[in-house]
Amino acid sequence: MKKLIFLGLAIVLSLNACQQQEKRYTQQSPEIDTYKKVIEAYDKQDWEAMASHYADTAKIMNNVTEKEAQTLAELVANDKEDAALFSSWEYVDDQSEYEMVLDDKGKTYVNFWGLWKGTLIANNKTYTIPTHITAQFVDGKIVKEFGYWDLSKIMLDLQAMQHADTTAVGNTKNL
Repeated sequence: MKKLIFLGLAIVLSLNACQQQEKRYTQQSPEIDTYKKVIEAYDKQDWEAMASHYADTAKIMNNVTEKEAQTLAELVANDKEDAALFSSWEYVDDQSEYEMVLDDKGKTYVNFWGLWKGTLIANNKTYTIPTHITAQFVDGKIVKEFGYWDLSKIMLDLQAMQHADTTAVGNTKNL
């Protein structure tokens, strides 16, 4: 009888321990909901709404190392400049994935994979760029953001247009 009691107690304790484990990975969390709002504000170019989800001291590392991190003010300024170059831009809704991860040190991250699509005003060409962003959250705010995407197609086209403009100006001087 003692063995049955101990066995029952062991089962109850192990089930209780399993239920108390923290979720280390999920696709539903308040942080994911917040990051969806960041992406939505970015799409709408609502910089104030976007910035409201970041800590004032946030470090933003988009295609750079932490040593070259941007401040939130620099991110907003750069995004405004970039937006002026495009007649439209957005992340494609059905091509976006989010996950939240709690790492071994207890840090909370949201990973975002998306497909960014924008039409450049200068050539009316639409670009589609796969994007990955990881945002670290503390107390519901983004404190670090790491973004990775390849802008080479846009940059090459901008350089080619600039070269064509320079060549055209040079040719008119000879007339």
